[in-house]
Amino acid sequence: MASGDKFSDCCVSRFDWEGKPTGQETKLAGLDAYVTGSADADAAILLIHDIWGWTFPNLRLISDFLAKQVGARVVLPDFFGGEVIPSDIFTSGKWESFHKGFVERNSKEKRRGSMLDAARELRKNHKRVGAIGYCFGGWSVFQLGAKEHNPEGKPLVDCISTPHPSWLTKEEIQAVGVPVQIQSSEHDPVYTEELKEFSNKVIPTLGVPYEYVYFPGVAHGFAVKADLKDAKAKAAMRRSIDSAVYWFKLWLKTEEMF
Repeated sequence: MASGDKFSDCCVSRFDWEGKPTGQETKLAGLDAYVTGSADADAAILLIHDIWGWTFPNLRLISDFLAKQVGARVVLPDFFGGEVIPSDIFTSGKWESFHKGFVERNSKEKRRGSMLDAARELRKNHKRVGAIGYCFGGWSVFQLGAKEHNPEGKPLVDCISTPHPSWLTKEEIQAVGVPVQIQSSEHDPVYTEELKEFSNKVIPTLGVPYEYVYFPGVAHGFAVKADLKDAKAKAAMRRSIDSAVYWFKLWLKTEEMF
């Protein structure tokens, strides 16, 4: 998807899935947001989008599935300030001229605050809060789950998950302070072999539960933009969302057996 704080070809290619989202559009912390699942749910999940933004139908379908399977309120806010990338941006030949300005408008410095505000708003209304970030959302959930937002054992979010993260740094990996799941594709020019090795070496030393889920034979973007006519791609996408469901059920539960 990206190399450093920029995007590349794999973030723009996409396949749109069939299906009609069942949620509603509303507001969260002043942001436009897609919301699905019961407002009375004990648990909430903040879903942070990839480059295609909060209107991307595939992400809304994923939100619906997570809400139903986890029994959570799932909220997908707009973190691009109302900007929606045209679906033909790459094929139209406009990507190169558009790219630099888009990255500057949506830098970490400019978007971090609104992401923190969204998580804080969910924390006010739900007993447990998780966050999942796809591609662009990968660095975001690591920042939400950072130790600095976990004062006196009261985290901003209770757990995080990220399929094929981008813009992620070693410093952000070292700073994580909540249970973390990383879903990693075999082929990824962004979440590089160096970052994979660093994650698997460092996170187990941080004292937080950690799950590294490896997806052979697929590339960056597989979890949200897969060609579902391709059997291998479809199987990876389904394993991805099932893995996220498992993770959130594990860490967002509010009732204990004993």
